[in-house]
Amino acid sequence: MVVGAVLAMTAVGSAPASAAPQGYAPGPGCVWQLMSNSTDLNVAFPDANATYWVLPYALGPGDSIRLSGTFPAARYFSLNTYGTDLDTVDTLRDNQIRPDAGSINPFAAPVAMPPASKRTWHATVVPGAADHSRNEIRGIPAGGQNAPVGFLIVRIYVPDDPNSPNGGVPLPNVTFSIGGQKIPVAPCAQPFNPRDHDGPIAQALTGVFDDAIGNAASASLPGNAKEATFVNPASTSGLFPNGDNKYIGSLLNYRPGRVAVIRGKAPSFPDSRAGQPPAAPGEQLRYWSMCQNDKVTPYPVVACAADHATRIDADGYYTYVVAAPGDLTAAQVAGSDLTVIPWGSTTVPKVVFLRNMLPSSEFYPTSVQASQANKTDPASSMGPYYPRATYCSAETVRTAGWQACYR
Repeated sequence: MVVGAVLAMTAVGSAPASAAPQGYAPGPGCVWQLMSNSTDLNVAFPDANATYWVLPYALGPGDSIRLSGTFPAARYFSLNTYGTDLDTVDTLRDNQIRPDAGSINPFAAPVAMPPASKRTWHATVVPGAADHSRNEIRGIPAGGQNAPVGFLIVRIYVPDDPNSPNGGVPLPNVTFSIGGQKIPVAPCAQPFNPRDHDGPIAQALTGVFDDAIGNAASASLPGNAKEATFVNPASTSGLFPNGDNKYIGSLLNYRPGRVAVIRGKAPSFPDSRAGQPPAAPGEQLRYWSMCQNDKVTPYPVVACAADHATRIDADGYYTYVVAAPGDLTAAQVAGSDLTVIPWGSTTVPKVVFLRNMLPSSEFYPTSVQASQANKTDPASSMGPYYPRATYCSAETVRTAGWQACYR
Protein backbone atom coordinates (compact mmCIF):
# COMPACT_ATOMS: atom_id res chain seq x y z
CA MET A 1 0.00 0.00 0.00
CA VAL A 2 2.80 2.44 0.87
CA VAL A 3 4.63 1.67 -2.40
CA GLY A 4 1.40 2.30 -4.28
CA ALA A 5 0.90 5.62 -2.52
CA VAL A 6 4.35 6.85 -3.47
CA LEU A 7 3.98 5.79 -7.10
CA ALA A 8 0.52 7.34 -7.32
CA MET A 9 1.91 10.65 -6.14
CA THR A 10 4.70 10.64 -8.72
CA ALA A 11 2.86 9.08 -11.65
CA VAL A 12 1.13 12.12 -13.07
CA GLY A 13 1.36 13.40 -16.62
CA SER A 14 3.85 16.15 -17.36
CA ALA A 15 3.37 19.24 -19.46
CA PRO A 16 5.69 21.70 -21.18
CA ALA A 17 6.84 24.67 -19.14
CA SER A 18 9.06 27.66 -19.67
CA ALA A 19 11.68 26.58 -17.11
CA ALA A 20 15.15 25.46 -18.20
CA PRO A 21 15.65 21.66 -18.12
CA GLN A 22 15.51 20.32 -14.57
CA GLY A 23 16.00 16.64 -15.41
CA TYR A 24 15.94 14.10 -18.18
CA ALA A 25 13.10 11.61 -17.50
CA PRO A 26 9.71 11.75 -19.21
CA GLY A 27 6.53 11.45 -17.17
CA PRO A 28 4.78 9.69 -15.72
CA GLY A 29 6.86 8.01 -13.05
CA CYS A 30 9.50 10.69 -12.56
CA VAL A 31 10.18 12.92 -9.54
CA TRP A 32 10.10 16.67 -8.85
CA GLN A 33 7.07 17.12 -11.10
CA LEU A 34 5.54 19.82 -8.93
CA MET A 35 7.38 23.11 -9.38
CA SER A 36 6.36 26.43 -7.83
CA ASN A 37 7.61 29.86 -8.83
CA SER A 38 6.16 33.10 -10.19
CA THR A 39 4.90 31.40 -13.37
CA ASP A 40 4.18 27.74 -12.45
CA LEU A 41 1.98 26.87 -9.47
CA ASN A 42 2.27 30.42 -8.13
CA VAL A 43 0.87 29.90 -4.62
CA ALA A 44 1.61 30.85 -0.99
CA PHE A 45 3.60 34.05 -1.54
CA PRO A 46 6.68 32.61 -3.32
CA ASP A 47 9.73 34.75 -4.01
CA ALA A 48 9.97 35.52 -7.73
CA ASN A 49 13.74 35.04 -7.54
CA ALA A 50 13.42 31.47 -6.27
CA THR A 51 12.04 28.17 -7.53
CA TYR A 52 10.62 25.41 -5.37
CA TRP A 53 10.34 21.75 -6.43
CA VAL A 54 8.00 19.48 -4.46
CA LEU A 55 8.20 15.72 -3.95
CA PRO A 56 5.23 14.12 -2.15
CA TYR A 57 6.15 10.92 -0.31
CA ALA A 58 4.96 8.24 2.11
CA LEU A 59 7.34 6.73 4.68
CA GLY A 60 6.65 3.78 6.91
CA PRO A 61 8.95 2.47 9.67
CA GLY A 62 12.30 1.49 8.18
CA ASP A 63 11.62 3.27 4.87
CA SER A 64 13.84 6.01 3.48
CA ILE A 65 14.41 8.25 0.47
CA ARG A 66 17.97 8.53 -0.86
CA LEU A 67 18.88 11.70 -2.76
CA SER A 68 21.86 12.01 -5.11
CA GLY A 69 22.53 15.54 -6.32
CA THR A 70 24.91 18.30 -7.30
CA PHE A 71 25.25 21.62 -5.50
CA PRO A 72 23.66 24.25 -7.78
CA ALA A 73 25.39 27.40 -8.95
CA ALA A 74 23.15 29.75 -6.99
CA ARG A 75 22.93 32.07 -3.99
CA TYR A 76 21.08 29.57 -1.77
CA PHE A 77 19.88 25.99 -1.78
CA SER A 78 18.10 23.85 0.82
CA LEU A 79 16.17 20.63 1.45
CA ASN A 80 13.02 21.01 3.54
CA THR A 81 10.42 18.48 4.71
CA TYR A 82 6.81 19.22 5.66
CA GLY A 83 3.97 17.29 7.24
CA THR A 84 0.34 17.13 6.18
CA ASP A 85 -0.27 20.47 7.93
CA LEU A 86 2.30 22.03 5.52
CA ASP A 87 4.46 23.07 8.48
CA THR A 88 8.21 22.42 8.66
CA VAL A 89 9.42 19.04 9.86
CA ASP A 90 13.14 19.49 9.18
CA THR A 91 15.61 21.53 7.12
CA LEU A 92 19.03 20.70 5.71
CA ARG A 93 20.59 23.91 4.43
CA ASP A 94 23.25 24.18 1.73
CA ASN A 95 26.17 24.90 4.07
CA GLN A 96 25.14 22.00 6.34
CA ILE A 97 25.32 19.36 3.59
CA ARG A 98 28.49 17.27 3.64
CA PRO A 99 29.83 16.84 0.09
CA ASP A 100 30.83 13.49 -1.35
CA ALA A 101 34.46 12.42 -0.99
CA GLY A 102 36.56 14.45 -3.42
CA SER A 103 33.84 17.10 -3.85
CA ILE A 104 33.55 20.63 -2.49
CA ASN A 105 30.54 22.36 -0.96
CA PRO A 106 30.66 25.92 -2.44
CA PHE A 107 28.23 27.15 0.23
CA ALA A 108 30.43 26.13 3.16
CA ALA A 109 33.52 28.18 2.27
CA PRO A 110 34.22 31.27 0.12
CA VAL A 111 35.60 29.44 -2.91
CA ALA A 112 35.23 29.86 -6.64
CA MET A 113 32.44 27.64 -7.97
CA PRO A 114 33.98 24.21 -8.71
CA PRO A 115 32.92 22.25 -11.80
CA ALA A 116 29.72 20.26 -11.38
CA SER A 117 31.65 16.99 -11.20
CA LYS A 118 33.40 18.28 -8.07
CA ARG A 119 30.34 19.36 -6.11
CA THR A 120 28.21 16.23 -5.65
CA TRP A 121 26.34 15.20 -2.49
CA HIS A 122 24.01 12.54 -1.08
CA ALA A 123 21.31 12.88 1.58
CA THR A 124 18.63 10.65 3.08
CA VAL A 125 15.07 11.39 4.23
CA VAL A 126 14.21 9.13 7.19
CA PRO A 127 10.92 8.72 9.06
CA GLY A 128 12.40 9.20 12.53
CA ALA A 129 15.17 11.16 14.22
CA ALA A 130 17.72 12.51 11.72
CA ASP A 131 21.46 13.07 12.09
CA HIS A 132 22.35 16.17 10.08
CA SER A 133 26.05 15.31 10.28
CA ARG A 134 25.21 12.27 8.13
CA ASN A 135 23.09 14.36 5.72
CA GLU A 136 19.87 12.94 7.14
CA ILE A 137 16.63 14.88 7.21
CA ARG A 138 13.54 13.90 9.16
CA GLY A 139 10.47 13.23 7.01
CA ILE A 140 7.63 12.60 9.52
CA PRO A 141 6.82 14.97 12.44
CA ALA A 142 8.10 13.80 15.82
CA GLY A 143 4.62 14.18 17.29
CA GLY A 144 3.11 11.98 14.61
CA GLN A 145 0.19 12.64 12.27
CA ASN A 146 -2.77 10.71 10.88
CA ALA A 147 -0.93 9.43 7.79
CA PRO A 148 2.84 8.86 7.28
CA VAL A 149 3.06 11.21 4.31
CA GLY A 150 4.86 14.46 3.68
CA PHE A 151 6.45 16.80 1.18
CA LEU A 152 10.12 17.34 0.38
CA ILE A 153 10.96 20.72 -1.15
CA VAL A 154 14.16 21.71 -2.93
CA ARG A 155 14.61 25.49 -2.86
CA ILE A 156 17.01 27.37 -5.11
CA TYR A 157 17.38 31.15 -4.86
CA VAL A 158 19.07 33.43 -7.40
CA PRO A 159 20.73 30.94 -9.75
CA ASP A 160 23.89 32.29 -11.35
CA ASP A 161 22.24 31.82 -14.74
CA PRO A 162 18.78 33.43 -14.57
CA ASN A 163 17.66 31.15 -17.41
CA SER A 164 18.38 28.02 -15.36
CA PRO A 165 16.21 28.06 -12.23
CA ASN A 166 17.74 24.75 -11.14
CA GLY A 167 21.19 26.32 -10.92
CA GLY A 168 22.70 24.71 -13.98
CA VAL A 169 22.46 21.13 -12.68
CA PRO A 170 19.75 18.44 -12.79
CA LEU A 171 17.56 18.03 -9.73
CA PRO A 172 18.52 15.15 -7.41
CA ASN A 173 18.00 11.55 -8.42
CA VAL A 174 15.77 9.75 -5.93
CA THR A 175 15.74 6.16 -4.68
CA PHE A 176 12.78 5.13 -2.56
CA SER A 177 13.50 2.31 -0.09
CA ILE A 178 9.95 1.20 0.64
CA GLY A 179 8.91 -2.03 2.33
CA GLY A 180 12.26 -3.63 1.54
CA GLN A 181 12.16 -2.59 -2.14
CA LYS A 182 14.49 -0.06 -3.76
CA ILE A 183 12.77 2.08 -6.40
CA PRO A 184 15.09 4.47 -8.31
CA VAL A 185 13.27 7.38 -9.94
CA ALA A 186 14.90 10.04 -12.12
CA PRO A 187 14.04 13.77 -12.13
CA CYS A 188 11.39 14.89 -14.61
CA ALA A 189 12.45 16.66 -17.75
CA GLN A 190 9.53 19.06 -17.29
CA PRO A 191 7.33 20.06 -14.35
CA PHE A 192 3.64 19.34 -13.98
CA ASN A 193 1.24 22.16 -13.09
CA PRO A 194 -2.07 20.67 -11.87
CA ARG A 195 -3.89 23.88 -12.79
CA ASP A 196 -3.26 23.09 -16.45
CA HIS A 197 -5.00 19.70 -16.30
CA ASP A 198 -8.29 18.01 -15.54
CA GLY A 199 -8.71 14.66 -13.82
CA PRO A 200 -8.80 13.42 -10.22
CA ILE A 201 -5.07 13.70 -9.45
CA ALA A 202 -4.79 17.25 -10.80
CA GLN A 203 -7.98 18.29 -9.02
CA ALA A 204 -6.82 16.76 -5.74
CA LEU A 205 -3.45 18.51 -5.89
CA THR A 206 -5.06 21.85 -6.74
CA GLY A 207 -7.46 21.39 -3.83
CA VAL A 208 -4.62 20.67 -1.41
CA PHE A 209 -2.77 23.83 -2.34
CA ASP A 210 -5.78 26.13 -2.59
CA ASP A 211 -7.66 24.99 0.51
CA ALA A 212 -4.82 24.39 2.93
CA ILE A 213 -2.70 27.33 1.85
CA GLY A 214 -5.70 29.64 1.50
CA ASN A 215 -6.73 29.08 5.09
CA ALA A 216 -3.20 29.75 6.35
CA ALA A 217 -2.45 32.75 4.13
CA SER A 218 -5.68 34.56 4.98
CA ALA A 219 -4.43 34.90 8.57
CA SER A 220 -0.81 35.70 7.73
CA LEU A 221 -0.92 39.24 9.15
CA PRO A 222 -2.49 40.38 12.43
CA GLY A 223 -6.16 41.36 12.23
CA ASN A 224 -5.37 44.90 13.36
CA ALA A 225 -2.57 45.44 10.83
CA LYS A 226 -2.57 48.91 9.28
CA GLU A 227 -1.96 49.69 5.64
CA ALA A 228 1.47 50.97 4.61
CA THR A 229 3.00 49.76 7.90
CA PHE A 230 5.32 46.76 8.10
CA VAL A 231 4.62 44.37 10.96
CA ASN A 232 5.58 40.87 11.98
CA PRO A 233 3.23 38.19 10.60
CA ALA A 234 0.67 36.62 12.89
CA SER A 235 1.75 33.22 11.57
CA THR A 236 3.49 31.51 8.66
CA SER A 237 2.15 28.09 9.66
CA GLY A 238 0.72 26.05 6.81
CA LEU A 239 2.56 28.02 4.14
CA PHE A 240 5.54 25.70 3.56
CA PRO A 241 7.67 28.15 5.59
CA ASN A 242 11.43 28.32 5.12
CA GLY A 243 13.14 28.57 8.50
CA ASP A 244 16.09 30.40 6.96
CA ASN A 245 13.83 33.29 5.92
CA LYS A 246 11.87 35.65 8.14
CA TYR A 247 9.41 38.22 6.87
CA ILE A 248 7.65 41.41 7.79
CA GLY A 249 4.69 42.55 5.73
CA SER A 250 2.46 45.49 4.98
CA LEU A 251 -1.06 45.65 3.59
CA LEU A 252 -1.70 47.83 0.55
CA ASN A 253 -4.84 48.82 -1.35
CA TYR A 254 -5.06 50.62 -4.66
CA ARG A 255 -6.48 54.05 -5.39
CA PRO A 256 -6.14 55.69 -8.80
CA GLY A 257 -3.22 58.09 -8.91
CA ARG A 258 -1.74 56.79 -5.65
CA VAL A 259 1.43 54.74 -5.19
CA ALA A 260 3.18 53.19 -2.20
CA VAL A 261 6.72 54.36 -1.37
CA ILE A 262 8.97 52.14 0.80
CA ARG A 263 12.39 53.23 2.03
CA GLY A 264 15.01 51.62 4.25
CA LYS A 265 18.72 50.97 4.61
CA ALA A 266 19.97 48.14 2.40
CA PRO A 267 21.88 45.29 4.08
CA SER A 268 24.99 44.01 2.36
CA PHE A 269 24.87 40.62 0.63
CA PRO A 270 27.07 38.29 -1.46
CA ASP A 271 26.29 39.27 -5.05
CA SER A 272 26.55 35.83 -6.62
CA ARG A 273 25.34 37.12 -9.99
CA ALA A 274 28.46 39.30 -10.03
CA GLY A 275 30.72 36.35 -9.18
CA GLN A 276 30.87 36.71 -5.41
CA PRO A 277 30.77 33.35 -3.53
CA PRO A 278 27.57 32.70 -1.53
CA ALA A 279 29.75 32.12 1.56
CA ALA A 280 31.66 35.40 1.16
CA PRO A 281 32.57 36.69 4.65
CA GLY A 282 31.50 40.00 6.09
CA GLU A 283 28.07 40.28 4.46
CA GLN A 284 25.04 41.08 6.60
CA LEU A 285 22.46 38.80 4.94
CA ARG A 286 22.70 35.89 2.54
CA TYR A 287 19.72 37.34 0.64
CA TRP A 288 16.95 39.89 0.93
CA SER A 289 14.08 41.00 -1.28
CA MET A 290 10.90 43.07 -1.41
CA CYS A 291 7.94 41.16 -2.89
CA GLN A 292 4.45 42.34 -3.77
CA ASN A 293 1.66 39.75 -3.62
CA ASP A 294 -2.08 39.37 -4.12
CA LYS A 295 -3.82 38.79 -0.78
CA VAL A 296 -6.43 36.51 -2.33
CA THR A 297 -6.28 32.79 -3.04
CA PRO A 298 -4.00 31.22 -4.20
CA TYR A 299 -1.89 34.09 -2.80
CA PRO A 300 0.44 34.51 -5.81
CA VAL A 301 3.46 36.76 -6.02
CA VAL A 302 3.07 39.66 -8.46
CA ALA A 303 6.66 40.87 -8.57
CA CYS A 304 9.82 41.00 -6.46
CA ALA A 305 12.89 43.19 -6.37
CA ALA A 306 15.85 41.11 -5.20
CA ASP A 307 18.83 42.67 -3.45
CA HIS A 308 21.02 42.57 -6.56
CA ALA A 309 18.26 44.15 -8.70
CA THR A 310 17.51 46.99 -6.27
CA ARG A 311 18.87 50.49 -6.79
CA ILE A 312 20.83 51.79 -3.81
CA ASP A 313 21.49 55.51 -3.31
CA ALA A 314 24.69 57.18 -2.14
CA ASP A 315 23.58 56.88 1.50
CA GLY A 316 23.08 53.11 1.20
CA TYR A 317 19.27 53.21 1.12
CA TYR A 318 16.72 51.65 -1.23
CA THR A 319 13.50 53.39 -2.24
CA TYR A 320 10.77 51.26 -3.79
CA VAL A 321 7.67 52.55 -5.49
CA VAL A 322 4.79 50.08 -5.87
CA ALA A 323 2.77 51.47 -8.76
CA ALA A 324 0.24 50.58 -11.42
CA PRO A 325 1.53 51.35 -14.94
CA GLY A 326 -1.21 53.91 -15.45
CA ASP A 327 0.13 55.89 -12.51
CA LEU A 328 3.92 55.50 -12.70
CA THR A 329 6.35 53.49 -14.80
CA ALA A 330 10.03 52.71 -14.46
CA ALA A 331 10.70 54.75 -17.59
CA GLN A 332 9.25 57.84 -15.92
CA VAL A 333 11.80 57.64 -13.11
CA ALA A 334 14.72 56.37 -15.17
CA GLY A 335 18.00 57.81 -13.95
CA SER A 336 16.73 58.10 -10.37
CA ASP A 337 17.47 55.89 -7.37
CA LEU A 338 13.91 54.51 -7.39
CA THR A 339 13.10 50.85 -7.96
CA VAL A 340 9.58 50.37 -9.32
CA ILE A 341 7.63 47.25 -8.35
CA PRO A 342 4.49 46.62 -10.47
CA TRP A 343 1.15 46.78 -8.69
CA GLY A 344 -0.53 44.08 -10.76
CA SER A 345 -4.30 43.78 -10.45
CA THR A 346 -5.81 46.93 -8.97
CA THR A 347 -9.01 45.17 -7.90
CA VAL A 348 -7.63 42.93 -5.11
CA PRO A 349 -5.92 43.71 -1.77
CA LYS A 350 -2.13 43.42 -1.60
CA VAL A 351 0.54 42.48 0.88
CA VAL A 352 4.19 43.38 0.39
CA PHE A 353 6.88 41.37 2.21
CA LEU A 354 10.49 42.16 3.12
CA ARG A 355 12.52 38.92 3.39
CA ASN A 356 15.68 38.57 5.47
CA MET A 357 17.69 35.37 4.94
CA LEU A 358 20.42 34.09 7.27
CA PRO A 359 21.70 37.21 9.03
CA SER A 360 25.29 37.34 10.21
CA SER A 361 25.84 37.41 13.96
CA GLU A 362 26.80 41.08 13.76
CA PHE A 363 23.68 42.03 11.81
CA TYR A 364 21.30 39.80 13.75
CA PRO A 365 20.18 42.41 16.34
CA THR A 366 18.71 44.61 13.56
CA SER A 367 17.31 41.73 11.51
CA VAL A 368 13.73 40.55 11.08
CA GLN A 369 14.84 37.34 12.80
CA ALA A 370 15.71 39.17 16.03
CA SER A 371 12.46 41.14 16.00
CA GLN A 372 10.43 37.94 15.81
CA ALA A 373 12.56 35.97 18.26
CA ASN A 374 12.35 38.78 20.84
CA LYS A 375 8.72 39.67 19.98
CA THR A 376 9.65 43.32 19.48
CA ASP A 377 8.21 45.94 17.15
CA PRO A 378 10.39 45.84 14.03
CA ALA A 379 9.94 49.59 13.61
CA SER A 380 12.04 49.97 16.77
CA SER A 381 14.38 46.99 16.74
CA MET A 382 15.45 47.19 13.08
CA GLY A 383 16.59 50.81 13.23
CA PRO A 384 17.41 52.22 9.78
CA TYR A 385 16.87 48.77 8.20
CA TYR A 386 13.14 48.95 8.92
CA PRO A 387 11.20 49.67 5.68
CA ARG A 388 9.16 52.83 6.23
CA ALA A 389 6.17 52.90 3.91
CA THR A 390 3.74 55.63 2.96
CA TYR A 391 1.12 56.30 0.34
CA CYS A 392 1.87 59.16 -2.01
CA SER A 393 0.50 60.82 -5.11
CA ALA A 394 2.15 59.50 -8.24
CA GLU A 395 2.32 63.07 -9.48
CA THR A 396 4.29 64.06 -6.37
CA VAL A 397 6.84 61.30 -7.02
CA ARG A 398 7.22 62.36 -10.65
CA THR A 399 7.52 66.09 -10.03
CA ALA A 400 8.92 66.53 -6.51
CA GLY A 401 10.62 63.20 -5.85
CA TRP A 402 10.07 60.58 -3.19
CA GLN A 403 11.36 62.93 -0.49
CA ALA A 404 8.16 64.97 -0.71
CA CYS A 405 6.15 61.87 0.20
CA TYR A 406 7.61 61.80 3.73
CA ARG A 407 7.09 65.48 4.60
